Amino acid sequence: MSYYWQYGTLGALTAVGGAFVVIAFLGNRLMRPRKPRVEKATTYECGMDPVGEGWSNTHIRYYLFAFLFVIFDVESVFLFPWAVQLEKLRPQGTVLVEMIVFIGILAIGLLYAWKKKVLEWVK
Repeated sequence: MSYYWQYGTLGALTAVGGAFVVIAFLGNRLMRPRKPRVEKATTYECGMDPVGEGWSNTHIRYYLFAFLFVIFDVESVFLFPWAVQLEKLRPQGTVLVEMIVFIGILAIGLLYAWKKKVLEWVK
C-alpha cells in the first residue's frame, strides 16, 4: 500500500507545480498593462530603426567556420585534461589507442575543411 502512496505524492507535486505555472501566467495576464503600439511590434536592432527585412540568407561558409570552431573547441576541451594527467597515467595501451583514435577523427575533420578550402581566408 505504501508503494502506491509514492505515486500519489509524485502526482500531487506535479499537480501543484502545474497549478503554480497556470496561476503565474494568469496573474501576469491580469496585471500587465495593455497599451499596444506600432513601435512595440517592430524589430529592435540596438536602438536603431530596422533596415531591410528580418530574414536574410547566410552563406554556407559561415557554417563551415562554425564546424571548424567545434572541431578545435572539442579538441582543446578533451586534450587538455588528458595532457595534464599524462604524467600520472601508466603506460597503458588502451589510453594511448583511445587518444590516437580521437586525434585521428579530429584530423579527418581538419582534412575535410582543408579539402573544401575553408582554411583559405582570402580568395
